[in-house]
Amino acid sequence: MKAGTGVALAVVRDLRAIRPVPDDTDLDAFEQDLIAGFVLARSAAGVTDKSIQAELRAVGEFRESMGRHLWTARPDDADRLLGQRCRGQAKATIAGKAFAISVFFQYLELRHQVEIHALTGEIVQCPIDEMNRPRDDWSLNVRIPPTDAELEKFFDGWRDYLTTARKYLPTARGYAAARLWSQVGLRIGETRRLDMTDVLWEAGPLGKLHIRFGKGSRRRGPKQRITPLINGARPLLEWFVTDVRGQFDDRWDQPGAPLLCSERNTADGDACRVSAETLRAGLAQAVARHLPAWRGRLSPHVLRHHCASSLYRDGVDIVAIQELLGHEWIATTMGYVHVNGTHIEDSWARAAERSAARLTGSQT
Repeated sequence: MKAGTGVALAVVRDLRAIRPVPDDTDLDAFEQDLIAGFVLARSAAGVTDKSIQAELRAVGEFRESMGRHLWTARPDDADRLLGQRCRGQAKATIAGKAFAISVFFQYLELRHQVEIHALTGEIVQCPIDEMNRPRDDWSLNVRIPPTDAELEKFFDGWRDYLTTARKYLPTARGYAAARLWSQVGLRIGETRRLDMTDVLWEAGPLGKLHIRFGKGSRRRGPKQRITPLINGARPLLEWFVTDVRGQFDDRWDQPGAPLLCSERNTADGDACRVSAETLRAGLAQAVARHLPAWRGRLSPHVLRHHCASSLYRDGVDIVAIQELLGHEWIATTMGYVHVNGTHIEDSWARAAERSAARLTGSQT
């Protein structure tokens, strides 16, 4: 160092040499505290209990495969788990495990990096990197929905059947749910979680639905949106609420009262919420009865595809359809309108016109 600068080099000591070394019991307890904190953080982010449990299973499997504390993980540990132990499993399963491990280590790095280093001397490093991260080769399954004529026949038959159905209430409930899937493109999980208070009759010219449990992207928890009651959805809900819903129970105005009820009641006499399995079964029975050619093929998600495709055909802007369906990426929405998309045909027609013009020009 040059004299007169007034800067001196300090003696740097390795703090790990003087830090008390915790025993295995302390480290095990510390690791469990980190995992408990992770669960609390994910819950605060709105992630469902089911998703949190799946993430914990993946982290637990990774910990077991390592045989060491989690903060000592390195990329080669993830290589062995994903490339050897998980070999042969579905790609989506492996990708889900990799994502869960990445999220957990992001939590460690953001919340406990300093604490872990102070206690163990280890620097947290996410073991999932660009080399071992499962490649996202997912592509949207092509779903060809029924024609308008087929669906009109289907719903007309279902509606007429209501007058003679032995079990009127579940039949009417299933009919209302299926119409919502085809009219405003709701997912089945979004539909069954609707409360009576989520129907906003006075919002906008037609009323709207408050979708509180929309599908979140990359397991970030529910994504909320507001869906207008277009395409005949308002008169459908007016009929259902006026003529059907009150027959399940008389507590429709209580907080948390479900829009679509089960035939079963709670101990307090309130109607329970209908399950997704019940709605699927009701649709399958109706298809077998009123549109047998589509048996085993007409699902709630196919009706959602029909909604998007028919709106696009009728001239609704693709961005508006994206907002209606709750898609994060417009490319996803494009996969829903493939049946009525005409950009390939339009491009071919324009190219044919240019070719004809060139030929005409060469002949004159």
